Amino acid sequence: MVQSTDENLDAALAAPERVPVHATRLGGTELGEQVQSWKVERAYNTDLPEAVRAVSGSSSAQLELQLGGAGGEHAPRLYSAWADRSTGDAVRPGQSVVHAAGVAGRTLPAFRGTVRSRSAASGSDTVTVQALDGAERLRGPASLPRPYHGFYYGRPVATATWCVDELLRQGGIHTCPPPRAPLADTADVAPFTVLYASLHGGFNATYGQPEVLPSSASYRWIRDGAPFEMALMPEQPGLRASWMPRSRFVLPGKVFQVEAWVNTALAKGSTVEMKTVFDRSGGAAGYLSAKFDISTGTVQIASGTVDGGWWYFTWTFPKLAALRGSWHLGFMVDTRSNGATVLPVVQPRLTAPDGSYHVGGLGTFVESVAAHPRSELQQIDLVSDMAVECLQVTDRVWADTATYPREEWEQKDQWRKGAELDEAALPLFDIPAVSGSQWDAITEIARASMSTAEFDEQGVFRWRGPSRFSRMPAAPDATVTTVRDISALTVSEEIDACRNHCEQPYQDWTGITLLHGEPQTDTLIRELKPGIPQEVSYAIADDESDIGPLSIVDDTPASTASHRVRFGSTATGGTAVKGQVTVSSRREGPAYIVRFTNTGTTSVWTVTKDGKPSVQIDPLKRSADPKQRVWARWSPASQEFYGKQQYHAPASDWVQSATVAYTLAQTMLDAGRYPVPVLGEVEVLHDPRLQLGDVVRVMDTAGAKLDTLAWVVGMRTTCAAGSAPQQVLVLRGTGYNGVPADAGLVPDAPLDPGYGRLRTYQMVTAQYAQFADLTAEQLTYRTLVETLGGVA
Repeated sequence: MVQSTDENLDAALAAPERVPVHATRLGGTELGEQVQSWKVERAYNTDLPEAVRAVSGSSSAQLELQLGGAGGEHAPRLYSAWADRSTGDAVRPGQSVVHAAGVAGRTLPAFRGTVRSRSAASGSDTVTVQALDGAERLRGPASLPRPYHGFYYGRPVATATWCVDELLRQGGIHTCPPPRAPLADTADVAPFTVLYASLHGGFNATYGQPEVLPSSASYRWIRDGAPFEMALMPEQPGLRASWMPRSRFVLPGKVFQVEAWVNTALAKGSTVEMKTVFDRSGGAAGYLSAKFDISTGTVQIASGTVDGGWWYFTWTFPKLAALRGSWHLGFMVDTRSNGATVLPVVQPRLTAPDGSYHVGGLGTFVESVAAHPRSELQQIDLVSDMAVECLQVTDRVWADTATYPREEWEQKDQWRKGAELDEAALPLFDIPAVSGSQWDAITEIARASMSTAEFDEQGVFRWRGPSRFSRMPAAPDATVTTVRDISALTVSEEIDACRNHCEQPYQDWTGITLLHGEPQTDTLIRELKPGIPQEVSYAIADDESDIGPLSIVDDTPASTASHRVRFGSTATGGTAVKGQVTVSSRREGPAYIVRFTNTGTTSVWTVTKDGKPSVQIDPLKRSADPKQRVWARWSPASQEFYGKQQYHAPASDWVQSATVAYTLAQTMLDAGRYPVPVLGEVEVLHDPRLQLGDVVRVMDTAGAKLDTLAWVVGMRTTCAAGSAPQQVLVLRGTGYNGVPADAGLVPDAPLDPGYGRLRTYQMVTAQYAQFADLTAEQLTYRTLVETLGGVA
């Protein structure tokens, strides 16, 4: 859609005469009066033929400014690389740039980004500044979590849309509340996010890992009604999924919080439950859970032993039953204690769709069945009847639950929504390895999935899936005519735009499962001193998946984990210690890094019962590489007129099912079945409302007698001081001019019909023995060589 305007700006654009205006800020300082000229360019960039390039690719807008001086000083003295910092920093590389353009004193956003380069011409009054849009915010190294659970269960663990969302988050561009505390501090005393699962098209987690994946038929990913951008929607009550944390924090001693956003208006039942499970000695497990019931407006927080005794508190919030919509639901647990066991203090916390804030009173367990001995966080379970987004668990969230501020709970002023996604597309059993920058990875995904990625004029990132240009628009966003708007128009049609035999390779993951690599055993017994975090790095191969934190085992037969560590009370073995050392992990390229934090008052050692190093790393990978297969779609009707025109999409790790390959092949066939005209170099009156992807109605009554809809796939706007802006559009038709009829035409065959029917030299000499015999008949060359009456 075009940028929204008001009545006054619309009237100014429709007036017979226009008075152009612009505003330009660099570093937050208005320098518009010093702009000698400006140019903004946008276009989709793909590997496809130009005529079909609208189908996919990324767009990074560029702005070029020419600045003049001010206050009697030339521009190079003010803004060159060697200028005084007081003026030069306004245009330094990396500095913010905001540009707007319009008419009659009213402007619309035209560009938002950062300075890429500046160039000062000596002896002149001009400094040229080049800037790029929000893509510059995504120049950090791309990295995606690569869990093994997708191919282990034979179920998708994420989608390409989830991967794009994750790459954006790495660049500080958010679509829902971000992780509260993504970074660990040096002493492990500040808040720390141990699980963050956006649920934006995947169970894969930014922090933590999926543990249990539901069947694909039991859920779907929705955008309509999602609290922020996308949510997990159950198809029936009781949908369950589980995650392992990235940090196995210990009990007693912690204050932690579990939360999610839930749309109670989209429900298959009436409850949603969030549960934390803790690993105890001897294979036992304890839990703390909160169940929210929208039918009764009650919240039940329970504490107990899995498959054992438990106790609970109940709070009633009438609005939870009365008001449907997007709720922020969570609970806080305080397990601080000086003893070996703790009776937790719990408290629910809710924010309603109308913005009202609800906090239950503190509940302190006193029954022994609710007590927790020393243990470590093992997993987080979600059981939901309704749409859920942004599941998060935070360790050390607040020192005192009673004084926890509402602003902190709601993450007020800590983030702004900066992106919009499309439907979840391209389900993934394994997350492909990525390289280069985050923008490079997003561009790769866009090309593989026939999607588009771009930042708009307001700095908002927009991701649109493969169906974007396959839907025939019903109405245009704007109209341009040769009577008023168009001063130049070129329409072209090329055979390269025809793709009537489309092949899409894909990976077949059938039969692939989990394979254990060669276990690695530590070579050292490590002393872990109280309060001093210690990090140890272990090698992991490129083809091995991410693995979570080590399981903390004891000396009972139930402790048989292959990915493990035992903590002993002495360097020679001693007794096994549980619930004293927090174990975290992360992957950085080829390194698997384990972080040990001893929260006790005495040292412990990484040692087995019989005095050997106890750290054992269990690498995991897929049992085999997926088979490469190809799905093809073609159009016999198109091939009848244009011959076979093939498009073989590059093989990509992002296409992991035959269904996706079929859809992509069909999408390309629909785009290229017949050559779609490209309207290039359409020079129009500057319309600041237009954006990439808009639908424009083009009416040419002077030349081609054209009246058609077209997508804006490229745009260039230039303006010199004192003159009107010039805007040049590149448009791709939304359809073709019907199927060829070739009425009244008898096309020549591709092979000359005379070929093979010509006389040889021997035949000529046999009929004309003398040269005089030949010249006497005065034959033309064609008459001489063409044989009458059959093939020679």
